[in-house]
Amino acid sequence: MKLKSLSSALAFLFASALPAQSPMSLPADLDSYIARVMKEFTVPGVSLAVVKDGKVLAAKGYGVRELGKSVPVDALTRFGIASNTKAFTATALGILVEEGKLEWDAPVIRYLPSFAMYDPFVTRELTIRDLLVHRSGLGLGAGDLLWWPPSTYDRKEIARRLRFIKPATSFRTAYAYDNVLYLIAGEVIETISGQTWEDFVSSRILARVGMTNSNVRHSDAGAAGNDAFPHAEVEGRVRRVAPFASDNTNPAGGINAGATDMAKWMIVQLDSGRLSDGSRLFSQSTARELWTLVTPITPGTPAPELSFLRSSFVGYGLGFFVSDYRGRKLLSHTGGLPGYLSKVVMLPDQKTGVAVLTNQESGYAFNAITNRLLDHFLGAAPVDYPAIYKRLEAGGNDRIAAADRAAAAKRDSLSRPSLPLSGYMGTYADPWYGDVIIGQESGKLFIRFAHSPSLVGDLVHWQHDTFVARWRDRELRADAFVTFALNPNASIDQIKMQPVSESVDFSFDFQDLLLKPKPRTR
Repeated sequence: MKLKSLSSALAFLFASALPAQSPMSLPADLDSYIARVMKEFTVPGVSLAVVKDGKVLAAKGYGVRELGKSVPVDALTRFGIASNTKAFTATALGILVEEGKLEWDAPVIRYLPSFAMYDPFVTRELTIRDLLVHRSGLGLGAGDLLWWPPSTYDRKEIARRLRFIKPATSFRTAYAYDNVLYLIAGEVIETISGQTWEDFVSSRILARVGMTNSNVRHSDAGAAGNDAFPHAEVEGRVRRVAPFASDNTNPAGGINAGATDMAKWMIVQLDSGRLSDGSRLFSQSTARELWTLVTPITPGTPAPELSFLRSSFVGYGLGFFVSDYRGRKLLSHTGGLPGYLSKVVMLPDQKTGVAVLTNQESGYAFNAITNRLLDHFLGAAPVDYPAIYKRLEAGGNDRIAAADRAAAAKRDSLSRPSLPLSGYMGTYADPWYGDVIIGQESGKLFIRFAHSPSLVGDLVHWQHDTFVARWRDRELRADAFVTFALNPNASIDQIKMQPVSESVDFSFDFQDLLLKPKPRTR
């Protein structure tokens, strides 16, 4: 669908604006607005928390915990908040800094002597602060295949394998979002405090904030109780999917919470660590550390219809993105897991916070809700975000489909593999991931990642010596090209992989693998 010009779009939006409402209360049409968003983006359930000036304006649920069922979402219904957990991990480190047990700018190896990155210089220089701010030199999502989808590796083995991941950029020169260094942050917390990350965050943060309905493990998501079940679009249909169940990276995304508890969390953050009883979870000094931009990010260019939301600055602090929204400082983060998406936004100068938790994978849905509420509290005229985001969604889907068609059109469908299928069989190893097996069943090739039980798929010939790994677990939505490079004697030199489509989640970092044949043992 062709987008309207910016001028006509804004004219329509402002002409259809609702009467001005008090920024100290919620928009009068909020419930109907959220219902519309949920319908537009096929979201079964939403948990909403809104706080301002230390008061809870909203902590409520919308919709249902499971599509096709009638059990409603309420204020206590838990959702996986995913990477919004990162702020809790950063806060935990801040507490230890205040206790004199850590220093933000001390090297990690002071506390974890066995820790190592690929580059010895980075190993020596990487600090506690660096663990949190996505500037280590690792590429986007590098190392995520060590834990995503769930693997047989434990945390300590994942940490050990980081030394084999080659950097994508020089140290501290570029932003690239990662998860694995938050796992290292969790190891630091355990080593220094004597408590696991889970026990520390539960007892030292959740309990003190009053988040008594929350838990801290991926494996608790979707368990019996007041939990929302995750949903996603799989092969064209939104349906319930299996929750992510590995606890390896709880420090990066393991918390499950509902609206009531997220409201309490935002109030404490916005009051610079002050708890409801007047004591402090952390000091104003730590709040400044958490909220200060460390790693700059080049601001993106929004779609023309959203040009009025263009940021002047964007960066990452300690567990938060730091940017501006309509000229005001904004702290924010999103979170994503299979079937769960969330967003937390806070305007610290206005002591205003909004958390939106959903059990479907639509970032357009949470943006439509958070933007509507931020605009309301800043006195901006209402914007028809659902309509704009619906057009952007359609355009994005069309663009991805066109790219997929273009790739298919370039395929040499008449080509054949260079070798008989048996010539591709064997065990291949990547220095940081480990073994990948290419085998044969019923005359067809398959691929199996030795340490990722769900990464088993059929290899379908694409062209020449490239195949497509079509994973048998279709909920992965992560099919990948598998390309064999041959030596002059027709033996396999190496395998490289890459996602088939840009719609594949970045945590499937297949492109970072370099698989070499392992010598066959007799």
